[in-house]
Amino acid sequence: MEDSLFSVEGQVVVVSGGSRGIGRAIARGFAERGAKVVITGRDIDTLIQVAQETGGDTTGIACDVAKSSDIESLVAQVIKTFGRIDTLVNVAGVNRRKPALDVTEGDYDFILDINLKGAFLLSQAAGRHMVERGAGCQINIASLNTDRPLRDVLPYAMSKAGIAHMTRGLALEWGPSGVRVNGIAPGFVLTDLTQKLWSDETMLAWGKVNTPQERLGVPDDMVGAAIFLASPASAFMTGQTIYVDGGFTAGSAWPIPDGGGQ
Repeated sequence: MEDSLFSVEGQVVVVSGGSRGIGRAIARGFAERGAKVVITGRDIDTLIQVAQETGGDTTGIACDVAKSSDIESLVAQVIKTFGRIDTLVNVAGVNRRKPALDVTEGDYDFILDINLKGAFLLSQAAGRHMVERGAGCQINIASLNTDRPLRDVLPYAMSKAGIAHMTRGLALEWGPSGVRVNGIAPGFVLTDLTQKLWSDETMLAWGKVNTPQERLGVPDDMVGAAIFLASPASAFMTGQTIYVDGGFTAGSAWPIPDGGGQ
């Protein structure tokens, strides 16, 4: 007998930043399970290609989440076409790695406008319809930086700390209307954008030794958590951020000798 507890079949799912990396993997995960998926990004040609490669009922709509007009247009188009949004996954994000003293106002605005303001405005626009309808689910992609910042990525870390607070705040406000809001905090995930960083042998060794599973994540590692949070299986969960990090936040590896030493 088929168990519908984890089913997302028939859901209308919007995935921002769905043309690459984690967003692309999550979009494919929903499409493979019978959801109607809308992926967004800034380049329509890329979106069309990715939608075709994803298969299932997948559509690409251009949307720069740093622009409120794009967000309003996206949500209006999805509502007109599908009649509703069941699940929103806020994935779109950018980063510029540099020391805080070298961060320019342009750097700061670029990162925060997409990672935090864009996520909030998209949550808000979709949330209006969800609250009115009395049902809906939102999933925000956080980070290891949500809990504690890594060096030389401060604006990014600030944006992701804000994402966790936004997750809790929206869950608090929208819970009475039947709308759930949760987050996923990925660990170190190997994507096209991080390939260069993790090609450094010192970085790779550090990442592995501090991750109990002794490997970097891959985008597909995030799919299970996203499906769970969008499904009836998590019906009594809201305001939570799940760390999918291979155990990185469980503790710190230190160079104590095997056996504990004396």
